[in-house]
Amino acid sequence: MGGQYRIKGDKYPRMRRPRRRGRLLVVTVASAAAVGMIGWGTLQLIDLFTGGGEKASAAGPRADCETGATPSATAKAPATLPKPGKITVSVFNATTRSGLAKQTADELKKRGFKIGDVGNATKEFDKKVKGTGLLLGPAASLNTSLPVLATQLTTAERRTDAARKGATVDLIIGDKFKELTKRADADRALAALAKPQPTPTDKRGC
Repeated sequence: MGGQYRIKGDKYPRMRRPRRRGRLLVVTVASAAAVGMIGWGTLQLIDLFTGGGEKASAAGPRADCETGATPSATAKAPATLPKPGKITVSVFNATTRSGLAKQTADELKKRGFKIGDVGNATKEFDKKVKGTGLLLGPAASLNTSLPVLATQLTTAERRTDAARKGATVDLIIGDKFKELTKRADADRALAALAKPQPTPTDKRGC
């Protein structure tokens, strides 16, 4: 420049910073403060009109949990089941192997059951029972004598006949029959039937 331009006098140009950033900052802080005050006031109003809603909602589930978590000390009594000595069983052979009906009836008698008729199955079932056996009785035997007899041949099918009269139940021997359930296993199954079943409780997580 060579000193051609000089500032003369006692007034100098001022270098001013742009004011936009300062204004934006002030506006942002004021807006945040206003939102905070509005939110706080809203919560106070809700608390005033609901009477402390947070405490009420916290107490409700806890009370429910305390009542639901109380275990039941009682046990569900099992249905009255007859003893083997009160059950009359007729044994029929639906297979082509001879002697199975008498052999099976003799074993059931040793285990305490009363024996009714023993012989070959009728045409309705002869050579038509594909499993180990079929336990057949009147409708009333479904939850009484049939479950007891089923402990002696656990793989047998159970079936009731609504038109059937009397209390006698049938054991019809099927093609896959080999022998009755082992006596020790059958005795354990009988004992399990007599045990009371615990009452299920509604457990809730606290």
